[in-house]
Amino acid sequence: MRVRFATTSLGIFAALLAVPACSTDTKPDTATSTRTGKPADAAQQAAPLTSAALETRLLDQGDLGSGYLRKPERPTRHDDVTVIGCPALRELGGDAATGGTLTFPHKAKAAFTYGGSSSEVAEELYSDSASKLSDGIGRIFDAMTGCPTYQVVAGGTPIDMASQKLPAPRGLGDEQWSQLLTFSTGGRSTVVKQTAIRDGGLLLIVSGSPALVDRHLDKALAKATATS
Repeated sequence: MRVRFATTSLGIFAALLAVPACSTDTKPDTATSTRTGKPADAAQQAAPLTSAALETRLLDQGDLGSGYLRKPERPTRHDDVTVIGCPALRELGGDAATGGTLTFPHKAKAAFTYGGSSSEVAEELYSDSASKLSDGIGRIFDAMTGCPTYQVVAGGTPIDMASQKLPAPRGLGDEQWSQLLTFSTGGRSTVVKQTAIRDGGLLLIVSGSPALVDRHLDKALAKATATS
């Protein structure tokens, strides 16, 4: 699957120069696969949801509760990206190296800050055939967690990356993936948790501060998969 680099994807890369250092006590289980549950079934051929339909299934400020402000979407800027130290990611493209937006045709996204602090949570929804979603996100997660450390040079800025596989949240959807990303540049580090869940022909990705991802993941999946 082709991917492209966008510095505003998931609010992650754009936050690197603005978010102060943070840490987490999460201890990843590197022996646990990030892909669990049922594989994509070729028989699952429900028509993909439109981007407009996906937009209505995103969490909003009312769903999240008090203290959350939606971030305005900034114009997408594409930078030249070089991946050093991870051949698998270099082959996929620079966007994969930073967990950025995928190029499925039907998509919607939103990002929020919390409590006036640097904490953020972002949600992305995609709709396509189950097999395409499974293959696309699976290849990216496998490549990222297969390279524990590497470096990304984007727009001339070197970023040291570390990725750690986390236990997938079992019992949600058909397939699940989860990882912890650490971006380090200019003497500061940003820790981002990223969890993806495929439910039939719908793919949900929630990224951001680890505590906020854990807090809102179930709620995001419930709204994204609601049929009423």
